[in-house]
Amino acid sequence: MEKIFSHLRVSSEYSITQGLLTINQLVDCAKKHSVPSLALTDKSNMFAMVKFFNKCESAGIKPISGSSIRVIFDGDDSSHELLCLAKNNNGHKNLMRAISKAHNNYSYQTPILNFNDLEEFRNDVIVISGGKDSHLFELIKRKKIDEAANRIDKFLGVFQEDFFIEIQKTNRPDEQEFLTNILPISNSKGVPLIATNDVLFSEKNDYEIHETKVCINTGRTLNDPNREKPFSSEQYFKSPDEMSNLFVDFDELIKNTNEVAKKCNVSLHTEGYFLPEYPVPDEHDFDSYIAELSHKKLNKIIVNFEDKKKEEYKQRLDYELNQIKKMGFSSYFLIVYDFIKWSKDNDVPVGPGRGSGAGSLVAYSLGITTLDPIAHGLLFERFLNPERISMPDFDIDFCMEKRDSVIEYVSNKYGSEAVSQIATFGTMAARAVVRDVARAMGKPYALGDRISKMIPFAPGMTLDRAKEEQPVFAQATKNDSEVREVVDLAYKLEGIARNVGKHAGGVVIAPGSLSDFCPIYNDRQSSSIMTQYDKDDVEKIGL
Repeated sequence: MEKIFSHLRVSSEYSITQGLLTINQLVDCAKKHSVPSLALTDKSNMFAMVKFFNKCESAGIKPISGSSIRVIFDGDDSSHELLCLAKNNNGHKNLMRAISKAHNNYSYQTPILNFNDLEEFRNDVIVISGGKDSHLFELIKRKKIDEAANRIDKFLGVFQEDFFIEIQKTNRPDEQEFLTNILPISNSKGVPLIATNDVLFSEKNDYEIHETKVCINTGRTLNDPNREKPFSSEQYFKSPDEMSNLFVDFDELIKNTNEVAKKCNVSLHTEGYFLPEYPVPDEHDFDSYIAELSHKKLNKIIVNFEDKKKEEYKQRLDYELNQIKKMGFSSYFLIVYDFIKWSKDNDVPVGPGRGSGAGSLVAYSLGITTLDPIAHGLLFERFLNPERISMPDFDIDFCMEKRDSVIEYVSNKYGSEAVSQIATFGTMAARAVVRDVARAMGKPYALGDRISKMIPFAPGMTLDRAKEEQPVFAQATKNDSEVREVVDLAYKLEGIARNVGKHAGGVVIAPGSLSDFCPIYNDRQSSSIMTQYDKDDVEKIGL
């Protein structure tokens, strides 16, 4: 009979400090091994959750929303990790709030949640302890068996039948001892055990590449004798058969794991858009207010036009207003009008408006753009097409030095918890990845520097393209064994997420607290608050 197994603990490249799997690789592994459902549980983040859901669903695999969150109990000196999975859409919301709260908790250097705060988000969330960095694993490693039993009681008190204990067999120290000690406690307390493999990469022979990524992130070298090695070559995406063989004496664990997977059913599909509500006067709604404003302002523009021309402008304005109303974007226009007006009133230089937005007479009347679309023969349909409804997109340039004051104005108007900047992800690009790899391999600085300088400095440059465009790089890779060794490893890391940055101009405004729509990321160094989803995913969920 064909074995079934769903991996419930998986880190992707977006765990940044660990994990090698791209979302595409992850879903390909699941397809290859006929895995019915799959969780993504990156460290304290959901950076890739929208991409993961879209990819899984188009491949016919059930995606499970999760994350591993660091949690501290009152009275403890240090935090440990809990694996959390969402049972349904409400659980997914609670998980987003929990991660956002951990990121906004300034008491610690990294995102950490107090256990009492986790209680607040307990509904519809499955909580699992027993992984390498968990409270239970640490206590049993330190031979504190009674304390481990007490901790289980605390978890049970809050999460009841949504609390599980995970067992791993990845050839790492203390795993067997943990299993031996936890079995009798879990039996006496009736807590089901599940099997996880703490997946970090797709194939067993990816271990060395993964170790290189870890060294790049920790500033260590592969051959450093004092380097901690918390990972093992067993942490690859094992097939259901491999997992069943691994737990051959504990087939109950495999069954329990599949039961947990069945409990988790989240859908990220959102209907329509979530626009903040522009505050309009009492006697108006969005549609009537934008109509009154734009007519008033258009009348001033066309005051000296001849009657026939006046009529043409008024008809075009009414047509546009009607389309905007039908598509539900009146509030959007008012929001943009408002912060551009504020900027112009407060000496913030603003550009004339670029792109297809210049085709809108409503935008011109409201001062969002400064180009008359009728005089220049520009079409409104290029900007908003009733046949293909998508979020309008005004390209607006603000003076770099005063841009922050505009963001501050918007934050004050709609509430700071509703406004945020957007995360972007830096990847290991060709020139940098060879330097990083050479350093991690313990090679002299000069070697990494020499290889990097052979690669042309151009946006979107790849190692392959560099070989085509730069014969000297192609030659060195072929004939110099030291260069080849570095470049071969660099190939395998090229394009992997390396760090989290802030989008230069993107700002999101939500109708209410942002963490109800997407999790929040807090960059500790710059104390910038950002959405964890990138700009494409923020738009996909309707913000």
